[in-house]
Amino acid sequence: MSDLLAAISRALSRIALVAAGLGLIAMTGILFWQVFARYALQASPAWSEQAALALLIGVISLAAAAGVREGYHIGMTIVVDALPPLPARIARVLSMGVTAAFGAALGVYGGDLVAQTWSHALPSLPLSRGAVYAPLAAAGWLMAFFAIEQAIAAARGRTIAPLWN
Repeated sequence: MSDLLAAISRALSRIALVAAGLGLIAMTGILFWQVFARYALQASPAWSEQAALALLIGVISLAAAAGVREGYHIGMTIVVDALPPLPARIARVLSMGVTAAFGAALGVYGGDLVAQTWSHALPSLPLSRGAVYAPLAAAGWLMAFFAIEQAIAAARGRTIAPLWN
């Protein structure tokens, strides 16, 4: 079962990172076009700022979720690293429990935000405001899933191998 969980986790992390990377590339292209159109063509497109902001929400959310699994999230480990092995393991499990709770809250309340704003249209894009916020909810559930995997690994005295070094 743990091999299946690890395979699913790796796949979801890879999907989140690839989606975030593609979103970052698209956002860079949109911002380049906005600057070029503003200064070279003297006509800044109305949709570019809203599109870049929508992509930014998705990029940050998905990258943060993958960061929980990959271990590049923000962490202050000086105290945990100074603890003896058993208390350090307990502290890591508790830390991942808090992270999982935060992710679940983001998933629940982010999903509520998506539902409440789905009927609101963006003024300059053919998208609903709820579609823009959907990555928040998805990232919350991914954070919870990845944190639970990290907590299980920490409880067993293991670490999760990142996708790359």
